[in-house]
Amino acid sequence: MEERNLRNTRVRSWMEFFSAVALITAGAFIVSLLHFRADLTEDRRYTLSEPTVNILEKLEDDIYIQVFLEGEMPIPLKRLKRSVSELLDEFRMASRRKVDFEYINPSEGEDAAKRDALYSSLAAKGLNPVDIRASDAEGGKTVKRIFPGMLVNYNGAEVPVNFLRNNPSLSYEQNILHSMEGLEYEMIQTIATLTSDTIYKVAFIEGHDELPEIETADVTFHLARYFTVDRGKIHGTPGILDNYSAVIVAGPSSEFSEADKLVIDQYLMKGGRILWLFEEVEVNADSLVYGSTVALHRPLNLEDMLFRYGARVNPAIVQDIECNVIRLKITGSGNQQFISLPWLYTPLLIPNPGHPVTRNINRVLGNFTNYIDTVGLDGRIRKTVLLSTSPLTKTVAPPAVISLSEAEKIPAENEFNRSGLPVAVLLEGVFPSAFRNRPASSISGKAQITTLDESSETRMIVVADADITRNEVRRSGLELSPMQLGQDKYTGELFGNRDFIINSLNWLVDGNGLMELRSREMKLRLLDQQKIKSQRRTWQLINVLGPAVLVAAAGAVFSQFRRKKFTA
Repeated sequence: MEERNLRNTRVRSWMEFFSAVALITAGAFIVSLLHFRADLTEDRRYTLSEPTVNILEKLEDDIYIQVFLEGEMPIPLKRLKRSVSELLDEFRMASRRKVDFEYINPSEGEDAAKRDALYSSLAAKGLNPVDIRASDAEGGKTVKRIFPGMLVNYNGAEVPVNFLRNNPSLSYEQNILHSMEGLEYEMIQTIATLTSDTIYKVAFIEGHDELPEIETADVTFHLARYFTVDRGKIHGTPGILDNYSAVIVAGPSSEFSEADKLVIDQYLMKGGRILWLFEEVEVNADSLVYGSTVALHRPLNLEDMLFRYGARVNPAIVQDIECNVIRLKITGSGNQQFISLPWLYTPLLIPNPGHPVTRNINRVLGNFTNYIDTVGLDGRIRKTVLLSTSPLTKTVAPPAVISLSEAEKIPAENEFNRSGLPVAVLLEGVFPSAFRNRPASSISGKAQITTLDESSETRMIVVADADITRNEVRRSGLELSPMQLGQDKYTGELFGNRDFIINSLNWLVDGNGLMELRSREMKLRLLDQQKIKSQRRTWQLINVLGPAVLVAAAGAVFSQFRRKKFTA
């Protein structure tokens, strides 16, 4: 009898065991089919935005991503890699596994020639390398090359995405934090562009001695990742701009005809978007090779239009204490040498940290910059300053002589009594036509032409410095090649000019709310260094002994429970 009871007990125990295993397995399988995640963080850093989810859910073909942030790297970059991994996992789940990715270490392998070839290939594709200094096993220093970026492949098209922000004015930790904040935008913007059925068209307007194509080549190349970019004259032809999502007026130096102004005005009235980049003061910088040049007032016949829209570019040049340097040749004691001196005419413009266009970008380099006044009391037009000068600024009115010898003088700070002058302004809302109550047919030369007196809801950005979008040109014999936009040709430092122009165009034509992702903010939670020093030993003991104490306490409670159960 006892043997039979023992056998039944064993059978029942095994049945309970297998039932529990089956139940757990079934539960795990059911849970794996559910796409549910709880984000308990204060800043919602693990939650995808609604526009991102909408784009990923509508993917029709697979996307393959190669991530090159792999291998041995400093801890801050490992945190960035972890954020990339978590975001890619979310992308894969939201897209129903249409997003696939792999990690590649470009520095693995012992063949130096192959590594260098891969480095060159990745750089040519648009990934920016970072050289990291590290200690080797023998106590020496080694330099490792890391590519904090990825290549997104979709239907044969390949687009690079760089993760790492590198703002020289911020700490390493802050740059990593800003990189993490911008990850979702950088990744989903690329995916949205690659998979979109509609490719927006933008155009550089010509015909008024604008910046030549070679001097806007860098920004054109990078804008081509998002848009179809055209160039051309408008010839006063009504409706010629209607098929473009945005137009760019980059550095005109001759007056606009009334017919061309009418075309641009009516394009705006129909909801078109405009990026204006021009100055009211002409400075021939090439003449500085002779030691000096002259600044002259140069009206472009755009003043009345811009005034009606709510902005005025002032005919005055900004001098700013916070500026870039210029290299001058100094001759003394029979020797010649080059020295770098502050050049007040190249202000380092301050981006507005609260707007998606300028959030987390480097300071923008200006050159013979003018400034903007916002005018008018029309409540339907909203005005936001995107770029401004530093608190120590003054202006120079034309006509004026500009001499290189000014760089050798120490500026008197008490003379710099202007602060935060607007250089780039965003205007949004309903704009009145600059040609209201004017005979449009006589201006355009067309017998019958219908004009609108006010616009639909639209946007424009006015920038009082065309050089913000002008790249330097390297000359080698008869061959011309553009340099990176915003890169100082002497120091190699890269300013935020390119990011500003690309973000401005993306903001102007943004139709799915993706640019708002650039407003995402994460908090930098660092350990209290004072407490680390004063309470170091206490926390070491807690971390070492705490887990052992908890395990021992749990074992004692479990043992006491079993003793009571089986001795009852």
